[in-house]
Amino acid sequence: MIGKLDPEVLVRVLSRTGARDDSVVMGPQYGEDAAAMRVGDQLLVASSDPLSLAKERLGTLAVHVACNDVAASGADPRWLTNVLFLPDDDAETVDTLTTQMDEAARESGVAIVGGHSEYTPALERPMVSMTAMGLADEFVPTGGAEPGDRVVLTKGAGVEGTAVVATDFRDELDLSADLLARAEGFFADISVLPESRVLRESATAMHDPTEGGLLNGMVEMATASGVRLDIDRSAVPVREETEKICAAMGVDPLCIFGSGALLATVPESDLDAALNALDAAGIEASEIGVVESVGESDANEDAGVALDGELIRDAIRDDLYDLWA
Repeated sequence: MIGKLDPEVLVRVLSRTGARDDSVVMGPQYGEDAAAMRVGDQLLVASSDPLSLAKERLGTLAVHVACNDVAASGADPRWLTNVLFLPDDDAETVDTLTTQMDEAARESGVAIVGGHSEYTPALERPMVSMTAMGLADEFVPTGGAEPGDRVVLTKGAGVEGTAVVATDFRDELDLSADLLARAEGFFADISVLPESRVLRESATAMHDPTEGGLLNGMVEMATASGVRLDIDRSAVPVREETEKICAAMGVDPLCIFGSGALLATVPESDLDAALNALDAAGIEASEIGVVESVGESDANEDAGVALDGELIRDAIRDDLYDLWA
C-alpha cells in the first residue's frame, strides 16, 4: 500500500489533538493542509509534508510542496525545517538533495532553520519531510467555499506529475527529446506563492492539489466546505506536454501529482478582478466551475465533485503510484 491513509483511519488520527490550546485557530481537519495559531496580532501557519518518490528533484519538490501549503492558507512562508532519511551513506545523494533544498529555499525567500538527518537502511530510497512556517493576517481555509463562488485554477492539471514522469520515467517514454525537456521544465512552475498572494485578497478557499491530483484536491475542498463543486472537464487547462505524457503512460491528467496549480473559490462579484490580477502578474488561470449548495439533511451524502455530471465523493488514489509498483 502507498499513499494517504484510508478515510476511516484518518478520522481516528485527526481526532487525537493533544492538550487544548485556545490560540489554535485551525487544527487537524480533513482537507486542511496547514495549521494556524494566534501569536500576538498575527497567525503562525505551519504545514508538514514528506516526499520520497520523485528521485531526481526530491529536494526541490520537498521545499516547494511544503511552502505551497502555507501559501495556500494565506501566509507568506518564511522558515523551513527538514528531516532527511537516507538509505545509505552515499555522499553524492546527500550533496544533491541538500543543494536542491538550498536553491529552492533561496528562490522562495525562505530560510532553512533546522531539522534532523539520519541513515535508515530499511528504506529503498531517500525520504525528505519538510515543515514550512509563515505569518498571515488572515487564514484562508480549504473548507471555506460558499455556494455561488466560482472555481478558479492556475496553470493547469498535473504540472508536478508531468515533470516527475518526464524525469523518473524518461527511458520508458517514446516521445521527443524536446517535449521531455519542456516537461522537465515544469519543475520551475511548482511554486504557487505568486498566485496565492494575488488570490488571498478575494478567495473564500484555497488549496494546493498534490497527491491524487486536481480531482482529489477538489474532493477535499468540497468535502471540507460541505458543498458540491460543479466542474466542466473541458474547462480544465491541461498543457500539451501533460496530455502527451499522460496518454503515453495511461494515466489521467486530473489524477496525478498536482503541485504547481492553485485551486481557489472566489465570489462571482470578484471573479473578473481576480482573473485580471493574475493575468497582470503573468499567471495563467481559468474559471473551471461553480460551487453549488447541498441539502442540510443529506449534506454529507451530496458533498463532492460533479465532474461532467458524475458525482465523485471518495478520495482519489494517485494514478502515478502504479508506475512505481
